[in-house]
Amino acid sequence: MQTRHLMSGLLVVAALVASAADASAQTSLTIYSDGRILARRTLPVAVPQGTSQHRLALGLLEPGTVFALDQAITVLGSQFDAAVDDQNTMRRAVGRRILFRHPTSGDTIRVTVLGVDPERFQFPDGSVAFARPGQPLYPADLVLIDPTLTLSIRSSAARSALGLGWFTGGGGWQAHYAVTLDGATARVAGHAAINAGPLSLDSVEVQVLAGSVGRASQPMLRQTAGRGEVMVMAAEMDVASSEQVGEAYLYTIPGRLTLRPGVVTTVALFESATAPVERNYVVPSSLPYRGAIGQYGDMGETPVAVSYTLKRPARTPFGDLAVPGGVVRLYQRDEAGRAQLIGEGGVRHTAPGQDLRIDAGSAFDLTARRVQTTYTTRRDSLRTIMLADYQVTIANAKDSAVTVDVLEERTGEWRVVQSSVTGERISSTRTRFRVRVPPQGQVVVTYRIEAQW
Repeated sequence: MQTRHLMSGLLVVAALVASAADASAQTSLTIYSDGRILARRTLPVAVPQGTSQHRLALGLLEPGTVFALDQAITVLGSQFDAAVDDQNTMRRAVGRRILFRHPTSGDTIRVTVLGVDPERFQFPDGSVAFARPGQPLYPADLVLIDPTLTLSIRSSAARSALGLGWFTGGGGWQAHYAVTLDGATARVAGHAAINAGPLSLDSVEVQVLAGSVGRASQPMLRQTAGRGEVMVMAAEMDVASSEQVGEAYLYTIPGRLTLRPGVVTTVALFESATAPVERNYVVPSSLPYRGAIGQYGDMGETPVAVSYTLKRPARTPFGDLAVPGGVVRLYQRDEAGRAQLIGEGGVRHTAPGQDLRIDAGSAFDLTARRVQTTYTTRRDSLRTIMLADYQVTIANAKDSAVTVDVLEERTGEWRVVQSSVTGERISSTRTRFRVRVPPQGQVVVTYRIEAQW
């Protein structure tokens, strides 16, 4: 009887493992950058008409998110057990007689598990101990090889397979771009670095979704991807194809991937493309964005920020792409032809036809010094009115002329009263003074600001 019971338990566990292995070839994933993973799997499970229960090994998941892919099937409820450790296996054994083996003599004894927290065991003579009498040898039906979902469903017709979807967590993906500058053009390559989190699957279809998809405040189950060194693998395949789904963009990875915990897989998002590029120099604003403006005098040297704008007109290979937010690295070749990193910055999701702007750091050969030359305030019955003059000196140590934008930005009531260079109001909060600085020379920009608070 015991042998028959043990074999029955082993068959159940084997069926669970086989179910998980067979399903890998019929699994597709959508991976979100915020850590969510939407899994869809077709299981080789016979579903009878009416109500039935199924015990499935699907790995770690959020049980409340399980849904049927087949409209003929309704999920009625479920129980999810992710406890595969010794302590929880002993908890399942409460009320059962379990075989224990003594660690030195090898003798075995069968005792009844009375309870846990603390553990209590009753021996054949009726005595009770609070310590284990040896190493437990659990029946197979108590041991979970994988987290197990017991699912109750109702089907309007018999089915030869069961299609389910659910969410798990602990994964994610990030876009990485390499931009190599070559004069007035740039070569752009983009890759998706995919982290499968706790998943270990063979031959699965993978999609990554770019966009801001709403998420409820309730957290997902805590899951870990396993400890140890993170490995990075480049998949040998064609580039991804993209399509718009709702208000987001979906990238389908061609072929199938093998996913393992701790392994990051990279795939090309698109064919390498060429785009016109512009370099921009900016002296950032010195004004407080809101509130009072103080008297500062010599405001000191201000770094001249460098950015690059990749032009993406419509109906061009690069311009027609939706660019997921990620990290951009800028390279330029030295005289020997070696690629050197000259800047790194983040970009947001960028729609087709919109230019891509990359902040690259500060200019070495350009310096700027801003001085507040006058400052007066007066009060009326409701507010303070300030008048202040500013002087910005820009020096250029390069052998060629450059164009530099001097910005001032502030919310509320303020305006440029007068300036040595015509100011351009580019938004309700921002004014730009664009100046041409000669090689080995300098330019002085002066302006007066009136502000109220």
